Amino acid sequence: MNDLTHFNRDGNAHMVDVGDKHETHRIAEAQGWIEMQPETLQLIQSGSHKKGDVLGIARIAGIMAAKRTADLIPLCHPLALTHVDVDFQILAERNCVHCLARCETYGKTGVEMEALTAVQIALLTIYDMCKAVDRGMSMHGIGLVRKSGGKSGDWQRDTLLAQAPPQLGDA
Repeated sequence: MNDLTHFNRDGNAHMVDVGDKHETHRIAEAQGWIEMQPETLQLIQSGSHKKGDVLGIARIAGIMAAKRTADLIPLCHPLALTHVDVDFQILAERNCVHCLARCETYGKTGVEMEALTAVQIALLTIYDMCKAVDRGMSMHGIGLVRKSGGKSGDWQRDTLLAQAPPQLGDA
């Protein structure tokens, strides 16, 4: 943990030099949830929201965000993504929507930031489209699920964090 790669010997922020790294197939998956009132979830499920297909628009927003990650995160390398997938699962019993984003590339650096950005922006898009009826929505559990490729190899999150968030009011 002492070797933060985004700082040079003098302690100044810099973009990590990946020039000597080997290109590998890199995959990252990230997830998160947005919790809402049951009536808000019903609007999304039924497709009767006056702004249209909430999840369809959020999916496109997530894909676009993954492609623009280097424009948003100052020291991220621009990547040629080979695939971005953003999926949603409605968890009616928990009044939430789960988002899972998967990004892939063949390159010299990983796609974790792209997957995380896709999830964040997809969930924010749901919030934006539904805030007129439910300003109390909240996002939970946003994090990396797994990654593969590169020098550090494969990593996977413990299954405990892969569950739905606690219901509002749970301790």
